[in-house]
Amino acid sequence: MVKDWQKIEAVQRMQDYIERNICRPITLSGLSKHAGYSPFYCSRVFKELLGMPPFEYIRALRLTRAALMLRDEKPKIVDVALEFVFDSHEGFTRAFSKEFGITPKKYRSNPPPVYLFMPNSIRDKFLYYLKGDKKMETKSATTVFVQVIKRPERKLILKRGKNAEDYFSYCEEVGCDIGGLLCSVKEALYEPIGVWLPDNLRTAGTSKYAQGVEVPADYAGEVPEGFEVIDLAPCKMMVFQGPPFSDENFEEAITDIWEVMKTYDPKLYGFEWADNDAPRFQLSPEGYRGYIEARPVRKLS
Repeated sequence: MVKDWQKIEAVQRMQDYIERNICRPITLSGLSKHAGYSPFYCSRVFKELLGMPPFEYIRALRLTRAALMLRDEKPKIVDVALEFVFDSHEGFTRAFSKEFGITPKKYRSNPPPVYLFMPNSIRDKFLYYLKGDKKMETKSATTVFVQVIKRPERKLILKRGKNAEDYFSYCEEVGCDIGGLLCSVKEALYEPIGVWLPDNLRTAGTSKYAQGVEVPADYAGEVPEGFEVIDLAPCKMMVFQGPPFSDENFEEAITDIWEVMKTYDPKLYGFEWADNDAPRFQLSPEGYRGYIEARPVRKLS
């Protein structure tokens, strides 16, 4: 176990170094220096734990950042190429087209959803699997912020599973790269969400849990292959937000909120649960803001 942790921390240091230097030249010797091991060992353990060599990872991350810049800022192609350390306009165009199936020029003018590369921290990933076979102790969150928000009429672009009940079973069934695609939808009203669908929004043979992103009610853009669009009526959502947490404690943060939600009485706010009005949803757990989950409610008559 100690040896595993040493490898995980070495790869985490390389991930952190890449993130800080994504717009600068990165060498294997630089990665090696920050990881604290030989170049050969660093390259081998990086691929072992993340499934790709370091420079394939770096290129994919640079192309994703380039795609977001093209989508949101409309810069010159050559400026983006130079920003992300490509030698030439032509080389960048070839790499971008191979990665996303569309030229950077076409993508800049009319960006369709594409699979962005959104890598997870190897430390966080490992901690989940380390804890997966252990029974978690539950406790009440010390501070939970509760508010009611309005959601307008909108659509939800989503990909259903077959049997998934939560995020991790969904990832095992469908894959963990869905978030990258959802983050690329320019018309998104909010950030991507994991949803627990009520029975009236499920179709036969599909899972309760899915992932998606909400877009305007008049959305007429491209729907990625394997996805579908459903209509969502205006509704109110009761949002539960826990306190900030350290990244390695994300599972405890989720458990805390679930314990609060089990016994929370919405009548305190003059509402009742309305689970058929909309999907219950969760945001990606980010330590700096606390875990956030929302459940639909309706005003008491």
